Amino acid sequence: MIPKKTKIVKKEVAKTSLHPRNKHTGRYDFKRLISGLPELASFVSVNEYGSETIDFFNPLAVKMLNKALLKQFYDIDHWDIPSGYLCPPVPGRADYVHHVADLLRNHNFGQIPMGKGVHILDVGTGANGIYSIISNREFGWSCVGTDVDDTALDSVRAIYKANESLKENIIIRKQADSKNTFRGVINLGEKYDVTICNPPFHSSLEESQKGSMRKLRNLKGKKVTKLVKNFEGMSNELWCEGGELRFIQDMISQSKEFATQVYWFTSLVSKHSHLRAIHKLLREAKAVKVQTIEMGQGNKSSRIIAWTFLDKRAQQEWRGERWGSFE
Repeated sequence: MIPKKTKIVKKEVAKTSLHPRNKHTGRYDFKRLISGLPELASFVSVNEYGSETIDFFNPLAVKMLNKALLKQFYDIDHWDIPSGYLCPPVPGRADYVHHVADLLRNHNFGQIPMGKGVHILDVGTGANGIYSIISNREFGWSCVGTDVDDTALDSVRAIYKANESLKENIIIRKQADSKNTFRGVINLGEKYDVTICNPPFHSSLEESQKGSMRKLRNLKGKKVTKLVKNFEGMSNELWCEGGELRFIQDMISQSKEFATQVYWFTSLVSKHSHLRAIHKLLREAKAVKVQTIEMGQGNKSSRIIAWTFLDKRAQQEWRGERWGSFE
């Protein structure tokens, strides 16, 4: 049953810190990180304020920091990504996962559904698989990661194969059609408690390159004339026709086809100005409930858009059937 009016819940209070459960609040403890991954030591230096840090302009340093964080906090012994692919910040990715956990908790009588019976779909998992890794290690959830890029999929398969704790709980599927998000990867009869996605942000290669240059200029504090390959990323990771808004529009359109197979559809929304159009699209799609969750990471802010087509009765049945008792 679809109600006549979509219920939209807005949480627009600005946040400047990570989620309270996020393990990466505060400064990095480089001594502890180095004790777990000695290779990080050569990338650590003392800045002008007397604090230990790394050169965030150096993609190898960023990747090494990620490896150390994944090893210390998530018991991931083997993690790497191919040259030229995005190296996502672990703290920010963890924040998304924790807010998604709260989304489930808030619709499950204050309890986060735990264990392998909770199924997550990671749309566009990339070469790093960070969302699936953190989801599994923090809450024991089972994950399906999808991507259109064969090299990226080979990379995440190697990560999961090398870590015994992951390989039985995360499945990789190729999305054969770059125009699809859910079609071709959600099989008949499958159910997912939540989908996660960090959509391509830019609408063209030129726009993507300009954005990367701005990022590097901000990190370095001076004019930059040449992109560093590892920051550049693959085209499908950074841009698509129509950019973020078009990608989410297509996702919303396809989500209607899987309305009874997914409890919560979610996506990151980088540009606040896109929210009005997204809410309009969700009303037109007759989503039962829409929720905007603001996130803050220092000076940067972003948000999650979440929607469901399940009415109250269907939600109750879902909770009873799937979140009753997981091991």
